[in-house]
Amino acid sequence: MSPMMFSFVVGVVIVNVALAITAWSIWFERKFAGRLQNRPGPTEVGWVGLLQPIADLVKLIQKEDTAPQNADKTLFNLAPPLTVIFALSVLAVVPFTPEYVVADIDVGLLFILALGSILVLPVWMAGWASNNKFALLGAMRAASQTISYEIPLLLCAIVPVILADSFNLGDIVAAQEGYRWFAFWPPGPGFIAFILFYLCSLAEANRIPFDIPEAESELVAGVTTEYSGMKFGLFYLAEYLHTLIASAVAAVLFFGGWEGPGQDGLHWMLAKTLFLFSTIFWVRWGLLRYRQDQLLAICWKYFLPLSLSLVAAAAIWKVYWGAA
Repeated sequence: MSPMMFSFVVGVVIVNVALAITAWSIWFERKFAGRLQNRPGPTEVGWVGLLQPIADLVKLIQKEDTAPQNADKTLFNLAPPLTVIFALSVLAVVPFTPEYVVADIDVGLLFILALGSILVLPVWMAGWASNNKFALLGAMRAASQTISYEIPLLLCAIVPVILADSFNLGDIVAAQEGYRWFAFWPPGPGFIAFILFYLCSLAEANRIPFDIPEAESELVAGVTTEYSGMKFGLFYLAEYLHTLIASAVAAVLFFGGWEGPGQDGLHWMLAKTLFLFSTIFWVRWGLLRYRQDQLLAICWKYFLPLSLSLVAAAAIWKVYWGAA
């Protein structure tokens, strides 16, 4: 098989597995939330409700596709698929093993950060094109939130780059050989950088406690207020995809990717990714939503100066103790 065909096959498999995990993560979140709230969660469709995601998909497909009379139809229809396309595109450079990567490029981390930053564009398009004040306010909140939290997220991602001397994700994993995962080595800066990266990823994905662009108690449903059927489902899908991929990137940057006790391989990468992904549900159902002013104050007053200090600490470590 030619390298191009192998990359194509790997890409198709990765995309389908990611979509399948995302679909059944919705079931897992409902069951998880049910246990926290002393209720059973989905139980009727399939064994213990396992077919609930398929039932939801069928329901969304059957719903009428509507649009506001004065909406910008082109942008309104283009925004939902763009959110999913941008989220899935990040998977092209995420290495699950040295072999299972679609595009092993030298600036893989920059590619991820660039695509992550433009995910706000289809969200803004949806809010602007809907011709609805609630959707527009949600889009403005999403833009301010993403622009703000993108800065500390990028700075925290730079910490593994400094320690590994590379933007290539495979090189970053290789630099963590011997279980010197950057989340724990060097002690202190790496772990704090991981926590900030994790929280900023939640903010970019609009997950509670950072979901002010949706804020159903204030904005009905934010940018998705005017969307119905599968178009709404695509926004929902993109949110879960974003958090799943962010968990995979965090596993590569801070937890050694496919390296683990015993035999290294894909199973370790999947285990680390799914563990981080599951903790997002715990945070989502354990905390309350911040206000807009609180959200931005946390970023600019605390996350930004702390992330800058982490970059400086990583550079000092690399210069004075990294070689040793």
